[in-house]
Formats: sequence, structure tokens, C-alpha cells
Amino acid sequence: MADEADKSARQAKTSRDDRLKSALRENLKRRKVQARERAAITGPSQNDDGSLDEGAAGKTSG
Repeated sequence: MADEADKSARQAKTSRDDRLKSALRENLKRRKVQARERAAITGPSQNDDGSLDEGAAGKTSG
């Protein structure tokens, strides 16, 4: 009887692990597609100096 309970518990864990692996794989695929779409929409930055503030680009304090 204990063997059957152990076997059932192992099968449940294996089934759960398989479902989690599948869900993680699908989530990763979805996130990769989203990242590709965002990169295609955004494109390269227009600001070549890397500054986030256009007004401060190329200016020195002084």
C-alpha cells in the first residue's frame, strides 16, 4: 500500500514538473516574440551621444 502511495506521488510530481516545463517554455517563446516586436517598432535611437536629455546634449556646465 505504501508503494502505491509513493508511486502515485511520484507520478503527480512528474506530471506537475512536465506542466511547469511546458508553461515556462511557452512563456519564454511569447516573451521573445514580444521583445522582437518591441525592437522592430522602437528601432535605433535618434540621439547618438547617448544622452537622455536632448537639451543637455553637447553642452558643458560652466
